Amino acid sequence: MRWQKKKSKLKIVNLLKGALPGLLVLVTGCASIPANYLASSVADGIRNQEDVATAGAGIPSYLLMIDGLLVKNPRETGLLMAGARLYSTYASLFVSEPSRARVLSDRALEYARRAICVDAPAFCTGEARQYDRFVEMVAAVRDRDHLAELYTYATTWAAWIQIHASRWSSVAELPKVSALLEAVVELDEDYDHGQAHVYLGVINAQLPPSLGGRPEVGRAHFERAIELSHGRNLIAKVEFARTYARLMYDRTLYERLLREVIAAEPRRNGLTLSNVIAQRRARKLLAEIDDYFDDEEE
Repeated sequence: MRWQKKKSKLKIVNLLKGALPGLLVLVTGCASIPANYLASSVADGIRNQEDVATAGAGIPSYLLMIDGLLVKNPRETGLLMAGARLYSTYASLFVSEPSRARVLSDRALEYARRAICVDAPAFCTGEARQYDRFVEMVAAVRDRDHLAELYTYATTWAAWIQIHASRWSSVAELPKVSALLEAVVELDEDYDHGQAHVYLGVINAQLPPSLGGRPEVGRAHFERAIELSHGRNLIAKVEFARTYARLMYDRTLYERLLREVIAAEPRRNGLTLSNVIAQRRARKLLAEIDDYFDDEEE
């Protein structure tokens, strides 16, 4: 295979950007009515914003607002999840300084963990460090009442791992994230436009089988995410091209997926900002096609 001719580096791909819509959906959970209304309004404004710069400039004000609300309501799961996703999105997409991004992503993961620990306190004990015990904990809260918390914890943690990828101890937490995402898929695979499938697609398709990857499993997840969103979740096609098509050296698939993204209508309720970003990335990836798929004989 062609990938054997490329320099191989064990690194985590940009999971957050591969699953941006999930990180922008501010699930409000069990927050009080005013907080619910506030969080959902912020979510709608960000998700449906067409201008990326406006979204980036506005998020910090909401971060401070949610921090303040949590001082008085430290166990409001809706606010905790909103804070987790906003901090995660901002750190990964709008902060270029690594040290600052790490601080912000630490806050995001703290909020996500606190949210799930309100009803499942075992996640905040030392036992959660053990993988087998962690999987048991996930199974214990595997019901629709905790779907939002599981999903927020998984996606925020994935973004945290990407930002802290220089530390192998952080990357080693990825199997726990996969366990959370698998639970989300089992509970409701259509949740957040099937975005859990996109995460699982990236996780499985970023490495060849010889290095532990499962590219065909990843492909199945990408195809299911596209099907569930009726092709409207454009980031699914971008990540399908960037990970699987590149790994398998499939130029035809790569080009087709990216051209479909560029030609699509980005304005979709709850997906507009994500789709605009997906189209920007698709144009960049398409422009690089000859750099990656060169004419060297296999």
